[in-house]
Amino acid sequence: MFRSLRNYNYRLFAAGGVVSNIGTWMQRTAQDWLVLDLTGGSGSALGVTVALQFLPVMLFGLWGGMLADRYPKRRVLVVAQTLMGLLALSMGVLVLTGSVQVWHVYVMAFTLGLVSCVEVPTRQSFVVEMVGRKDLPNAIALNSSTFNLARVVGPAAAGVFIYWMGTGPIFLLNAASFAAVIIGLILMRGSELRSPEPVPRARGQLREGVRYVFERPDLLLPLLIVGFMAVFAQSFTTSIALMARQVYGAGASSFGIASSAFAVGALGGALLAARRVKQSRRFLLAGSVCFGIFQITAGIAPDYPIFLLLLVPAGMAMITVNTTANTMVQLGSSPDMRGRVMGIYVLVFTAGAPVGSPLVGWLSETAGPRAAVLTAGVLSVVGTGLALLLTRVVAARAAAGEQSVREVVPGAATAV
Repeated sequence: MFRSLRNYNYRLFAAGGVVSNIGTWMQRTAQDWLVLDLTGGSGSALGVTVALQFLPVMLFGLWGGMLADRYPKRRVLVVAQTLMGLLALSMGVLVLTGSVQVWHVYVMAFTLGLVSCVEVPTRQSFVVEMVGRKDLPNAIALNSSTFNLARVVGPAAAGVFIYWMGTGPIFLLNAASFAAVIIGLILMRGSELRSPEPVPRARGQLREGVRYVFERPDLLLPLLIVGFMAVFAQSFTTSIALMARQVYGAGASSFGIASSAFAVGALGGALLAARRVKQSRRFLLAGSVCFGIFQITAGIAPDYPIFLLLLVPAGMAMITVNTTANTMVQLGSSPDMRGRVMGIYVLVFTAGAPVGSPLVGWLSETAGPRAAVLTAGVLSVVGTGLALLLTRVVAARAAAGEQSVREVVPGAATAV
């Protein structure tokens, strides 16, 4: 389960990631609380903050992947982590001095999103350089495990610190947590990294990355499934809140239990994924269909305990799809294209929330939370089928093109 930790560089990376992820989740919680405090509980202001943080990834995420191919990834990560630490430090100082205003939070959220455009695809594609192709599935699964562990621990710890000291110290703690990642990156043994040569700057590299994905059915399938999943999985936490409050009449503490059940399922799914040596298309499709089925069954759950029980396998199915798709995309990409492909992956994954959340909210208001969850589950299953169909169409066209080349120029396919 932990075989990739045998690698010295990855041990440093994983250790720093645990500390930094907890700090990041603490800051997300503190940021939301700070916005509500500054605006008198404005939900619209909170939505603007979240949108500003995700907007740069949607607008410039592809360029971030291109930069990940052009420059040494370890160096890019050191710069990105330093910038994110400075942003957290600045916000902490503003809060502690009483100078903070809501527009400061907006600027920080947008700037953090800009840095993430480069940092996320670079970090994702850097993993294979540390552990190699053989241990990549295990390393990706362990990354998901630490992320979901932080997702459980971080908000809970933030709640305690907010009660004791307010939001300011949390930003400072998160700023300090970036030091763990930066120190780990600096201490890595460069001779043990499997780093490809940076791609020279040239025109059309962005289009080249998009065309590369659309010409590769083995890459297109996981990206399409992640896209469909992101629309309905990213909004599932909203569905959990609506179901808990409006259908089952649960209070704040009971809603916390529901969120934890889903996170525990995701953590368990990541740990199980760490035990698998190979990832397959069949496993990806099965996980996506299962997520839709568990959404449907959760939508018709007769009482709250059964609803909680179904959230655990739903979380496991969701993380199974994410880890499997991530592994398939990275292993299927050539080293000189991996950054751009991961940029597309991050874009597809991120773009789901702005699409899915309003849809789920509208369905919940017009037809009720149960109908929204059921619809999302059905569409998740249908989306899986559409992704498979589109991929087969692309594969058939590619095969037809190869046949045409073979007929026009005998032996060309063999030469290629």
